[in-house]
Amino acid sequence: MERFVCGDCGHVHYTNPKIVVGSVVTYRNLILLCRRAIEPRRGFWTLPAGYLEENETPEDGARREAREEAQCDIVLEGLLAVYSIPRISQVQLMYRARLDTEQFGAGDESLEVKLFDWDDIPWTEIAFPSARWALEHRHAVGAQSIFAPFSNPPGQNGDFPATR
Repeated sequence: MERFVCGDCGHVHYTNPKIVVGSVVTYRNLILLCRRAIEPRRGFWTLPAGYLEENETPEDGARREAREEAQCDIVLEGLLAVYSIPRISQVQLMYRARLDTEQFGAGDESLEVKLFDWDDIPWTEIAFPSARWALEHRHAVGAQSIFAPFSNPPGQNGDFPATR
């Protein structure tokens, strides 16, 4: 792979993947989803998630994203999955989390935030493949407290759907 190197000092400019952090948040067996108010995939449902900030731990980033997008404080229960999406140069860390109270609302990046029963999740309106994977992985784990994190399903690279 070619990299940009300063001809004067030899400094190498690395272009590294973005790290995304997020959570599958539950409250009494219900799942918290946010309807996106921003592109890409505006109007579609997703998990509270976003880019990790500099000088922030992944756990703090996941909590911050939940506050920003769903106006709630979450309790992290552990790492659920690590997804690699090389096409868009992302590594995603998804956590299991819970709400201790039914207090949430739509932040600036959400049109609405809602709790769903598993059977009522709007599967055809899920914004990203990794959100679907995380929901399915969380469902598979159930109440287990110790487990190995999931990764991309076999043969899946996280490409966006071709059309809405």
